[in-house]
Amino acid sequence: MKFEALNIAGAYKITPKKLGDNRGAFARVYCAESFEANGLNTNWVQMNTSISTETGTVRGLHYQRPPFAEIKLVRCVRGKVFDVFTDIREGSPTFGKTCSVILDSDALEMAYIPMGCAHGFQTLTDHVEMHYMHSEFYKPDLEAGLKLDDPELGIKWPLAFASISERDKTHPPLKTTEPIKL
Repeated sequence: MKFEALNIAGAYKITPKKLGDNRGAFARVYCAESFEANGLNTNWVQMNTSISTETGTVRGLHYQRPPFAEIKLVRCVRGKVFDVFTDIREGSPTFGKTCSVILDSDALEMAYIPMGCAHGFQTLTDHVEMHYMHSEFYKPDLEAGLKLDDPELGIKWPLAFASISERDKTHPPLKTTEPIKL
């Protein structure tokens, strides 16, 4: 596995080594020893999936507040996405910075998103399936989000928004969001 540090403290793009032959392909997409050797979380308590049917669909920017702030490991298992997250950790050297990566199911790529970051994505193909590993259990009363088109975040979404939930349209901008205290 290749662990590539990103521009947000503690964030990584992870690309498994893909092996192939006449039968198809194989790759190890998670190994506790490799994650631990890179100082990353190895305790995952919840696994979720999302399916988006239309190119340009946007989900996010979501996070959970303490005491259930979570680390996420996300992988596109079908299709391709523009994955994005913003650091909202109080005192973080990268507070307010946004990072984006393309996750392509053909390459088996993943994003490791540290605790205290708001996360979202936009589908670049039809019929996208995302897989999420979470370090904490989902608590609806602690969920929150950031405004997708907040100019302060500077996100350069690659496509026009095709589909967004009503909830995601109403998240506040960064300047009115309380930083995450870890």
